[in-house]
Amino acid sequence: MRRSNNLQPKTSVLGGALSALGAEARADFESISVNLALPCGVVLFQEATPGLRVFLLHSGRVKLSCTSRGDKTLLLKIAAPGDILGLSAVVSRSPYEVTAKTICPSVLRGIPGDLFRSFLARHAEASLLAAQVLSQDYRAAFLDLRRLALSESSAARLAGVLLGWGAAESIGEPEMRLTMALTHEELANLVGCARETVTRLLGKFQRQKLIAISGVSILIPFPEKLERIAA
Repeated sequence: MRRSNNLQPKTSVLGGALSALGAEARADFESISVNLALPCGVVLFQEATPGLRVFLLHSGRVKLSCTSRGDKTLLLKIAAPGDILGLSAVVSRSPYEVTAKTICPSVLRGIPGDLFRSFLARHAEASLLAAQVLSQDYRAAFLDLRRLALSESSAARLAGVLLGWGAAESIGEPEMRLTMALTHEELANLVGCARETVTRLLGKFQRQKLIAISGVSILIPFPEKLERIAA
């Protein structure tokens, strides 16, 4: 990992959940963390290794996955700007539950686990915020599990994934636009179906004008129509 020497001022990368902190806590966080500008394909941390560092994602995308004993990989989530990565492992002093890997050029802010725990001890508001983030992560995992278990069709699950990403990238916009940084195989892994099924469904969504694909960009012109499929 390399530190960035040509980024914007440090305060520009302190976004997401941590932006809710007071000025003193934000300044403290900035003083004990570093900016990282990483290319695609960098592993931030590996599943089952000691939780030694927390990362705040400012821009880019990071995929979170886990692997079975038979080396089958399960894609769990695509982290978006504002997400805090490695929080659970560092706070509980336990191994990372997942592997985190950038899937496009990304800018993050990293902080060693011992410094982060000391930071939480100094700032009660930061400790409360960390608890809220962990609670949100739990709720998101529950909703993802419910979507996979209870959605009646692969089309509904795929529509839900596309809408979730689109909402995160197009806040406040009437139409959604997202960057698809995953292969069809990885997307199928996330949706819980075969790669051929994802390819067929994406083609079907295009023919129905529910989405428009141009390279790695996906436009959802009428999200409410896709929501009917995801419901």
